[in-house]
Amino acid sequence: MQSTTQTIDFSMKRETVPSWLELLLTTQFFTTCANHRLATRNECNLFCTECEAPPTAFCGYCRSCDHSTHRVIQIRRSSYHDVVRVSEIEDILDISDVQTYVINSARVVYLNERRQQRSCGVPSCKAPSSSAHNCEMCGRALLDPFRFCSLGCNLRAIKKDMNCDSAGSSTTIDKASDNDENEEEPTPKRIARHRRKGIPQRSPFF
Repeated sequence: MQSTTQTIDFSMKRETVPSWLELLLTTQFFTTCANHRLATRNECNLFCTECEAPPTAFCGYCRSCDHSTHRVIQIRRSSYHDVVRVSEIEDILDISDVQTYVINSARVVYLNERRQQRSCGVPSCKAPSSSAHNCEMCGRALLDPFRFCSLGCNLRAIKKDMNCDSAGSSTTIDKASDNDENEEEPTPKRIARHRRKGIPQRSPFF
């Protein structure tokens, strides 16, 4: 693994981040489907990676009606946190830097960061940890030498990297502008002009 003090080369690079990822991470799942309120098993735990149109979370009945030919992934729950199976997204999303877990015999990744508790019971966004491996964004202890605890932390790191790049470019442009303004224009040379002497007039003869 590369040291965090070096320039970070994210496996999920900005050019490879799909447009649906942020929508997936901000979608609320496991609500009752508004179109099938009276049906059984009507919880909205499915997400389409092709539509990106509301409702972003839908149930199995909606899938049959509107997404039968689309790429749909199923969101599952583990200790009240949303997870997705690695087998469902590994071919459409680079998750090589995200910690995976085995739940019900299936390997999964968490969608978003999970809040941690300090020893005193106070929630902490970045609690200290004695683990040898920690998430580079939230500090959560990891089981294996991965860099992030969730897809959300991986995406945050990419955005942070992008913001640093754009700020650096802006600073470079500003400095170049300042240098242009500070350069003094050369003083135009003065052209020496010689006054022509008038035609000498002779004294009149008397």
